[in-house]
Amino acid sequence: MSGNTPWTIDGFLEARNGRLHMDGADVASIAAERGTPLYLFSESRIRANIAALRQSAARAWPRVKLCYATKANSNMAVLCAARESGIDIEVNSGGELFKALRAGFHGSQIIFNGVSKTAKEIEEALAADIYAINLDSIYELELVASIARRMGRRANVAFRLVPEIETRSHIALQTALYNSKFGISPSQFLEGFTLALKMPELINPRGIHIHVGSQTPDVAPYARAFKSVIEHLIDLHRATGHKLDHINLGGGMPVDYLRDGLNGDGLRERERVMLSGQLDIADILQASLDEAYSNASDRAEAAELLEDITIVFEPGRSIVADAGIVLTAICNVKTRPETGDTWLLTDAGFNLMLSMATYKWYYHAVAAARASEPHDTPYKLAGPLCDSGDVYFDLESEGRLPDYRLLPANMQPGDVLALLNAGAYTLSQEMASYNDRPRPCALMIKSSGSVEVIRRQGNYDDLIANDVW
Repeated sequence: MSGNTPWTIDGFLEARNGRLHMDGADVASIAAERGTPLYLFSESRIRANIAALRQSAARAWPRVKLCYATKANSNMAVLCAARESGIDIEVNSGGELFKALRAGFHGSQIIFNGVSKTAKEIEEALAADIYAINLDSIYELELVASIARRMGRRANVAFRLVPEIETRSHIALQTALYNSKFGISPSQFLEGFTLALKMPELINPRGIHIHVGSQTPDVAPYARAFKSVIEHLIDLHRATGHKLDHINLGGGMPVDYLRDGLNGDGLRERERVMLSGQLDIADILQASLDEAYSNASDRAEAAELLEDITIVFEPGRSIVADAGIVLTAICNVKTRPETGDTWLLTDAGFNLMLSMATYKWYYHAVAAARASEPHDTPYKLAGPLCDSGDVYFDLESEGRLPDYRLLPANMQPGDVLALLNAGAYTLSQEMASYNDRPRPCALMIKSSGSVEVIRRQGNYDDLIANDVW
């Protein structure tokens, strides 16, 4: 029997014979064989998400460069799947650059972001002759120029602009505000570019970068950001005659974490809107272009500057979030007579899903072996860590997470839960050493159907491998 619950994705995430299947594989059986907690990813879903983004972008603009945001999930198998799917890559550190190159990406495919790039990281980026170093300050421009001079290189750069644009995402995920740590202020933009143009042998100023933030549920912030970029391009062209070859709109395309619809009523409106966001990249591009041409007096000049421009996006979450799940077993069940609550204590805590603590993020839970049964019994869920904040709900009761998770009745120790949409910002932010718990294994269901280890199971020896005593 195939389930019709709203969290299913045809051909990928389904209930078959009452059990949760991912790419045709029985996830409860995988958990029984491999142990929990466990990360499980789908190569075919990653490829399908990238294909959908590429097709959508092509409908709106002929020259789009998609760069996978490595920070969302930098596992080497994920990077290789992304590269083989025809996408480029964005990195935020020397380590991510190293992994991108090892995964087979060429320098022309790589964009380097970051607010505190070290001299060593800049040297590595220049040595790889990457597509663009996105500069975060005028000081960083001068630093890149000095390193380029010493290395006898010419640096491809773009300037990251912060234009004071608010979104309806979590405040800590908004990156285009003046109170964020990112980017160059609009008042410094022309100064920075003018300085760059005075060093043509060292600096190749190619583009402008802007990123409104992650999990942005509306097209309007992107459109306002694009209009701001066009205004700066016009100002730059009028002042210097210089044209850029790309506009980078960053990433932040949302994922619908509330696709199940079961727990949305318990959330504040802001969280509900943010967590249920759905945007098409073609809609973002079309709204952005409409906004760029909205000023009649500048329309002709804007059209000229956009004529040969490449538009860059840096999707991360929208590629890997729904391609991964966390499998966790119930280790303990207890009741609290004073409140009437039943608690399920699992072996996966916020150390494996850090956003659950930092952003009060929601991951929908499905009983892996009872996926077709009604999920209508409320439970309080918590992880194994010696930390009162290691819970799957909002301790402050401010409506940022539902107080209960709905699961089948009579859940028991040993039952396995699948936490959906957990492919992004889980493995990459993991703090598995907290309480000295070995790192979980990560598996990938390959496009061939085989289930392969993409990160080995940690052990106790790993916990002391780097200690000196």
